[in-house]
Amino acid sequence: MKSLVVSIGAVVAALSLTYGLGIASASSSSSARTATKVGTASSKLGRILVDRHGRTLYLFAKDRHGKSACSGLCAGYWPALTTKGKPQAINGARKALLGTTRRSDGRMQVTYRGHPLYRFSGDTSPAGKKIVSGAAGPGY
Repeated sequence: MKSLVVSIGAVVAALSLTYGLGIASASSSSSARTATKVGTASSKLGRILVDRHGRTLYLFAKDRHGKSACSGLCAGYWPALTTKGKPQAINGARKALLGTTRRSDGRMQVTYRGHPLYRFSGDTSPAGKKIVSGAAGPGY
């Protein structure tokens, strides 16, 4: 009888583990489809836009009419903030100002007040480090 209880316990544990892994897998795949989040944060320059990890978001002055002018080498230094769903406003960002624009590669890029948003490849943490002259790449 004791071995039967242990066997049933092992089967229940195995099923629980399998079920739990299935839920975790479904959860991670559904989170990959969730919308990109844009918020605000305080900086020495005032309120700035940030992604859900607290990294600074930027606009590109050469973008016109809500369309990105940053591709190729530029996009290597300044990756577009893209989304697979409707972007979400968090922490002070205004939902009404968020939107999207289709990039030349077909991906949807997040916009704020009509400006396509970018990250900087040199930003490594929410705390950030001072950008010194020449660190931003070829001057985009």
